[in-house]
Amino acid sequence: MRGMIKTLLAGSAGAAALAALLLVPTGVATSADHLDPPGRTDGGVDANPDIPADIADVFAWHSNGTTKIAMTFAGPVSASATTPLYYDRDVLYKVNISTQAPASTPEFTIKYRFGKGAGEKDWGVRIEGIPGVTGVVEGPVETNLEKDGVKVRVGLFDEPFFFDLIGFRETRSTGTLRIRNDRNFFDGQNDTAIVLEIPDANLGAGVTNLGVWGQTARFGGNI
Repeated sequence: MRGMIKTLLAGSAGAAALAALLLVPTGVATSADHLDPPGRTDGGVDANPDIPADIADVFAWHSNGTTKIAMTFAGPVSASATTPLYYDRDVLYKVNISTQAPASTPEFTIKYRFGKGAGEKDWGVRIEGIPGVTGVVEGPVETNLEKDGVKVRVGLFDEPFFFDLIGFRETRSTGTLRIRNDRNFFDGQNDTAIVLEIPDANLGAGVTNLGVWGQTARFGGNI
């Protein structure tokens, strides 16, 4: 892992994965929606899948007086040097945060979009609605951005999820438990992600429970 996500996840991978299951807006753990809906995001169903709009996982956890949130999308994909970056100016991304009941209604909605400069790789990001931040946070991708005590980074990161997908599939097909704790299907793969570190005070005094979930919307309808 590189940059800020490495700092935020260091020593906390298990806690982050658990938090993704606990901090959901309903009682059902819907922490990932890879390739969902398949008619828009699964290359096996649609020959032109909407990869930039496909949310992968939402991780959220608390430590040292700040709340960390990471929403991954457009992945996982091979970490080879030829892997494209799936930035798209026509997709609106939202990270919703609920601090009060009902947990399915957000008190804060963080929105971000990408924009492209003159060069092939000159992409930037504009983020608004971050709790405690006046105005917007904007700057180039793959850069640590800071404003009003909040830290943000958007870019390509190591896939943080650890799971033996091969063993899971073998278990389903054979009926015999084949999952191993030393085999990670997602090792060596990347996601595009937004990572935020927000002081707890920005979310409100006395807040002890959060609902965190992500959304994407494409401008102009179908691709």
